[in-house]
Amino acid sequence: MTFYIATDHAGYAVKAYVKELLNERGHTVIDLGPDSADRVDYPDYGRKCAEAVRDDAGSFGIVVCGTGIGISVSANKVPGIRAALCHDAYTAAMARAHNDAQILAFGERVVGRGVIESMIDAFLATEFEGGRHTGRVAKINAIDSDYKRD
Repeated sequence: MTFYIATDHAGYAVKAYVKELLNERGHTVIDLGPDSADRVDYPDYGRKCAEAVRDDAGSFGIVVCGTGIGISVSANKVPGIRAALCHDAYTAAMARAHNDAQILAFGERVVGRGVIESMIDAFLATEFEGGRHTGRVAKINAIDSDYKRD
């Protein structure tokens, strides 16, 4: 499975750890930056990851900033993307099971490495349940269509 990862400067320190975890689990990881801990703007990287995931069907993404809030909001502005801000394994599993999230978001300043590993494992292990959730995800996607500009 292909994972795209992007952070801002406040998420940069944990990026190598996340890439190592995914590589150990046999996944391909494409690092979209940044290449240093120098200050950058999270909207640029949230968007870059979301666009990559949107354009590569079946791929997933991970975005990280200090809290995970700004970068997840930015990623969710890309039509068709469902980026879930998670804080533990339960929220990561529910993001996949109920919301068919393609992007896992979290804050480097909010969760520790053990929690990060458990979130990634839960996100990887959980499939979208479909059923009653299919209609709800369709309604989420319809919001994008409702606001699409020609």
